[in-house]
Amino acid sequence: MRFFTKSAKDTIKIGKRIAFFLKKGDIVGISGELGSGKTTLIKGIVKNFSKSRVFSPSFVIVNEYEGKIPVFHFDIYRIKGFDELIDIGWNDYINKGIILIEWVEKIKKDLPKNFIYVKIKIVGENKRMIEIKNLKRSKNDK
Repeated sequence: MRFFTKSAKDTIKIGKRIAFFLKKGDIVGISGELGSGKTTLIKGIVKNFSKSRVFSPSFVIVNEYEGKIPVFHFDIYRIKGFDELIDIGWNDYINKGIILIEWVEKIKKDLPKNFIYVKIKIVGENKRMIEIKNLKRSKNDK
């Protein structure tokens, strides 16, 4: 799937659309250069599950948002590799909610093959191309 957005508001809407398909245990990895809108997209996803305000967890590595399904928002910009993520408690989050990862390209090879991959590319001053792979509706959804 590929979408084009013209504003942060449009990017949040795409996040809300992605959230519709997510369930407990899903991992969503997001890549894109600085300022491409990774945290903005996550704001849209989190809105479907929690009333919490979304902040980039750059200095704390992970933010937890309580709601109908817990959401764990990782920013691994400062992480050197998957081993470091394991050391800070990655396994404590698996299957406990939805995991959202900014800068996923750093650990992509260590994630399950079926993780949902989102790539955001800047194509203009306020324009973004958002490409999504492995996003599927569950059998129980209509």
